[in-house]
Amino acid sequence: MAKCKMTSKVKIITHGCRLNLLESEVMTEHAKNARMDKRAGMANNEDVVIINTCAVTNEAVKSSRQSVRKAVRENPNSRIIVTGCAVQIDPDNFKTIQGVSQVLGNAEKMQADSYSRQASKISDIMQARIRAPQVQPKPNRSRAIVEVQTGCDHRCTFCIIPYGRGNSRSTSTRHVIEQVRNLVNSGMNEIVLSGVDISSWGEGDKKLGDLCALILSEIPNLPRLRLSSIDPAEVDNKLISLIANEPRFAPYLHLSVQHGDDMILKRMKRRHSRKQLIELCHDLRKSRPDISFGADIIAGFPTETEEMFANSISIIEECGLNWLHIFPYSPRTGTPAAKMPQMDRKTIKQRAKILREKGAKAKSDFLKSRAFGYDLALIEKSGTEKEHVIGRLADFCAVKLPQDKIRTGSLQPVRITGYDSDTLLGEFL
Repeated sequence: MAKCKMTSKVKIITHGCRLNLLESEVMTEHAKNARMDKRAGMANNEDVVIINTCAVTNEAVKSSRQSVRKAVRENPNSRIIVTGCAVQIDPDNFKTIQGVSQVLGNAEKMQADSYSRQASKISDIMQARIRAPQVQPKPNRSRAIVEVQTGCDHRCTFCIIPYGRGNSRSTSTRHVIEQVRNLVNSGMNEIVLSGVDISSWGEGDKKLGDLCALILSEIPNLPRLRLSSIDPAEVDNKLISLIANEPRFAPYLHLSVQHGDDMILKRMKRRHSRKQLIELCHDLRKSRPDISFGADIIAGFPTETEEMFANSISIIEECGLNWLHIFPYSPRTGTPAAKMPQMDRKTIKQRAKILREKGAKAKSDFLKSRAFGYDLALIEKSGTEKEHVIGRLADFCAVKLPQDKIRTGSLQPVRITGYDSDTLLGEFL
């Protein structure tokens, strides 16, 4: 779903992932600054519309093109800039849309001078050697996202993203710590480390676990550190030790599981087995009993039999997965999986529905187990006279709280009083 933000004659429409949302904040600032720079040759009254596209599925590309055409129709006198993964992978698909003023690759969209020179440029992202964009993220109302890595060195057969983001590049330890310290000093109580494949973050002999340990050690006033999606094949020993022993490390991991059957995992070119995944979840839960797990699971991958599908169902219980994102498989043009024998759409949708029902049951059971007791909630949404306050516990549980004039982004002690189908219920202490 696209998200639109308007600011001072610059409108940005963002498709896709959390990283795109973060990068859109930076792009907005670059475009605003270019409008104010007389050397840019841009009239100060020229409106700018930027569409930050997504390429994860064929449908995402289609939706991005529709957004571009709509922006051209609704903003006939504006400068229309199109960028993002869909542009990086297939620029001609967007250059040919009448009314587009400029197309930018994923590297160029993060460079301030791209918005001044007004020329289209898309470099070979596979040749990119610079680290993840060195930008100071703009925190949202409740937490701040810090991009520590971009790109991916792996080639899962269903995924096109490496061709939009390039190979893995990591932000330096020094820069990450500087960003996190500035954000915490500005009042942020939760930091989320994010990237395309953050499990591959590295600097010299340091791995992701070392980075997290250094952040928590050097910034003792950081209340809560969280990770975005992580590859189970690269959960290193330092990270496991940190999860077990550091209470400020949020006891929640969103795992890129994708499937529960070994043959399908091989055909996906994933790097973990079913057994390794189960052992990882069991070991983490043993060392940190309050941990919870989210997971991505694809339904109906090519060649998936009933038995293979049953293994995906059973992995939910065997790993204790509490928060599921279920994706019905759809072939992405340009990926090896798109050339494999495909399943019919009806079966794929039915299997996705079954997985979602199993996921809803797992979530409900987990909420029931968390009901009653005390905890600390990060306030994500302040209340009004008609709406509740929404908080988020460290283990990712949302908690619905009474209306109160309380600051978004603050950490508040709460008592859990019950639960409904989607959230915990609670009250402020």
